[in-house]
Amino acid sequence: MSTIIIGNFDGVHIGHQGLIRRALDLSPTSDVVAVTFDSHPALQTRGEAPPMLTTNQDRERLLIETGVTRVECLKTTAELLALDPNEFIEFLHSRMNFAAVVEGADFRFGCRRSGDVNTLREIGRRKKFETIVADNVDVALQDGQIVSARSSMVRWLLANGRVADARRMLGRSYSVTGIVVLGQQRGRQLGYPTANFAQLTSVLPSDGVYSVGVEDAQGRHWRAAASIGSNPTFGDCPRTLEVHVLDLPKNTDLYGQSMRISFHEWLRGMMRFDSVDVLVAQIARDCKQVVA
Repeated sequence: MSTIIIGNFDGVHIGHQGLIRRALDLSPTSDVVAVTFDSHPALQTRGEAPPMLTTNQDRERLLIETGVTRVECLKTTAELLALDPNEFIEFLHSRMNFAAVVEGADFRFGCRRSGDVNTLREIGRRKKFETIVADNVDVALQDGQIVSARSSMVRWLLANGRVADARRMLGRSYSVTGIVVLGQQRGRQLGYPTANFAQLTSVLPSDGVYSVGVEDAQGRHWRAAASIGSNPTFGDCPRTLEVHVLDLPKNTDLYGQSMRISFHEWLRGMMRFDSVDVLVAQIARDCKQVVA
């Protein structure tokens, strides 16, 4: 018999990790199964969903690294979302045997999110499974504010460039993965060549310059400075992610490679400089902050 947790688990933040630890503590010898969805239910119910923090592949990897035995990913269909709370739990019972469900106090499930933890307890009494309500996990942000770990809060922090606070809530640096493509090569002309990224897998933080780490497919790591924005010094350009990799071995070719960019610290906002020389001097200062 398994213990299950149910949710979107986008970002697999420390609140999700707390659910997993509670499930592991409840029954150390039982499987812990994370039941999740192949796309956000809001796509079906509202026609749009919040920007995703993790791909399905990364979400599964992070859940298993945290202690989940396996991930049961449900296909998000209109038929599934139309199930009332009783029907949804019956559907899960038809797929797996479970002795307990561990959820947070704000857990909602079933058609139009009509079920809550009290509903789950009532169904559990009939179906002979235990309902465990785990405590919220609170996070102290850099400004002293105490907030509960939520995927929506991680998105808000990223939208405001607060990647260090996002790291506190995730338990790790926020990262995205992309493919290095040919850019306009302005950085090379300025003496600071950059890797330009396309096919990004997850939402980017707000425009600005960041201290980041990069990792290639071979597992090699480098420190770097990343710029997100439209290069206002050079006019109206598309919003891009450009990364200047420090200490990159000479003649290393990154084009076409898939690389992970992990955001560590916000350095400054995006700005327009009066001259290229002033811009180059600022880039030099940015790189020194990364080294520090």
